[in-house]
Amino acid sequence: MSELLRGYGRRALTCFVRAVAQIVLAYAVNLPLFIVTVLSIAFIPLGFGVVLAPMMFQAIRTVANQQRLWAAEWSGVRIPVPYRAEPAGAGVFGRLKWILTDPASWRDLLWTLLNVPVALVLGVLAGGLTLYGVEGVLVAPWVAQLTDYGWGPFWPLGDWGVVGLVGTVVLGAALTAVSIPLGTMFLTAHARFCQSLLAPTRDALAERVERLTETRSEAVDASAAELRRIERDLHDGAQARLVALSMNIGLAEEMMKHDPETAQKLLAEARQASGTALTELRDLVRGIHPPVLAERGLDGAVRALALTLPLPVDVQIDLPGRSDAPVESAAYFAVAEMLANVVKHSAARRAWVQIEHPGDRLLMIVGDDGTGGADPAAGSGMRGIERRLAAFDGTMAVTSPVGGPTVVTMELPCALSSPKTSPSSGTA
Repeated sequence: MSELLRGYGRRALTCFVRAVAQIVLAYAVNLPLFIVTVLSIAFIPLGFGVVLAPMMFQAIRTVANQQRLWAAEWSGVRIPVPYRAEPAGAGVFGRLKWILTDPASWRDLLWTLLNVPVALVLGVLAGGLTLYGVEGVLVAPWVAQLTDYGWGPFWPLGDWGVVGLVGTVVLGAALTAVSIPLGTMFLTAHARFCQSLLAPTRDALAERVERLTETRSEAVDASAAELRRIERDLHDGAQARLVALSMNIGLAEEMMKHDPETAQKLLAEARQASGTALTELRDLVRGIHPPVLAERGLDGAVRALALTLPLPVDVQIDLPGRSDAPVESAAYFAVAEMLANVVKHSAARRAWVQIEHPGDRLLMIVGDDGTGGADPAAGSGMRGIERRLAAFDGTMAVTSPVGGPTVVTMELPCALSSPKTSPSSGTA
């Protein structure tokens, strides 16, 4: 019985704390954010609003994401994130345009205003029932012994005597018990309200479906081209060498009795051909999915790749964990392709790679001190990487003025798992 009461008490306290948290978020955070954001928009013609407005909208997004997290954890209401990806390398005005032209920004701003009264009403209903019930059980009977303070229908308690005291405790306990499902219902209602403003609109979902359809088609085309490349490499490389190897071994078997010296030469050629075929197969496997990537993750794979290049590469990687295998593979091959371009076309003396995970995205920057002038539209390699990243909602931006330097910024939305104890950095 005591365990049951403690369970009810914990649930009632949890409901009360969550309701108070919603009210505090609305009045202490949402309302000031709304006021300052509106002022920052008004200050855009004066100049400093150009910088302040994106900062305030980003702050609102942070609060909205917290609300999405609470809605999912407390009420089971999933609210997808509708924001457009921030263009990499955008300047101050580009960032302002990105934030102001995203419809989700204005829906967030409306939510910060409307959430103030809605959170107050639903929060008071969710938490007030619990508070009033606990007051009837723990506070009112003891206060009534010193004053005429009453509770509920028993006001003042002194006029009701023992009946009032017992009735206060019973009704307070009943109200506390009822407040648990009712409070949960009011919190769910608040989550649904937030979902109506913070979730993607139908137009956004339609745009998202169109984008996914386009990237899926590009991914399928890229996969088909990759399969054709693998088939061609196997046919023209390892397969041809294995056929020659089989023929040499067959000839050596026939000549072993009549001409041992020639047979020995054929076997030596066969051994050399088998080594070459094995090397080509290993290169082919590394081109599909490098074993070091599966074993050591993106950090170790990029460092191992940098060590094989004919120029020094500064590698700075700060990843607290690993992402999903498809994302890791896409990120690795994107970095590998950019480094290959550095070696082939840039005439650079030094390159650098920076990989980190700020927030919910994987950020990769590859740069070099070469001649510059890189154009994604003119090269199939960069276009292929752009398509590969787009299949994961990733983006790529290239800054490469004539004379250098070239900086390629790539982003992949992803979450990390398997946290490591500490990040690593160094020079390869």
